Amino acid sequence: MTTRWNDNDQYGHMNNATYFEYIDTAVNGWLMQDTGVDIRDLPAIGIVASTGCDYFAELGFPDTIEIGLATSRIGTSSITYRLGIFRAGDPALRALAHFVHVYVDAETRRPVPIPDVVRAAVETLPRVDS
Repeated sequence: MTTRWNDNDQYGHMNNATYFEYIDTAVNGWLMQDTGVDIRDLPAIGIVASTGCDYFAELGFPDTIEIGLATSRIGTSSITYRLGIFRAGDPALRALAHFVHVYVDAETRRPVPIPDVVRAAVETLPRVDS
């Protein structure tokens, strides 16, 4: 993914809040590509229950970023993702994030089991310690 001009803040680097947009895009983009279904059409939806990020080095426009995706926990109704954020072509970790999806019924918003198609896809990801 290529960063955008408006990702930068007044300090000339990508604003910390912008990382979460890329994290959300990485997780949901991967899910939609890997499951082969439009996750917006499932009876259960993944809502973000927790997210966080540790920053190690700056990124900014016009960097191209790469995001590595793994899981640290797959429960009955939730998935904890771990994401490594890198500048393309550079092995140095720029940021390390976590992102928790809790699956809820689209109508009632009550927790439900992870949809089978999503679970099958997520189980193919590398597993890391949290």
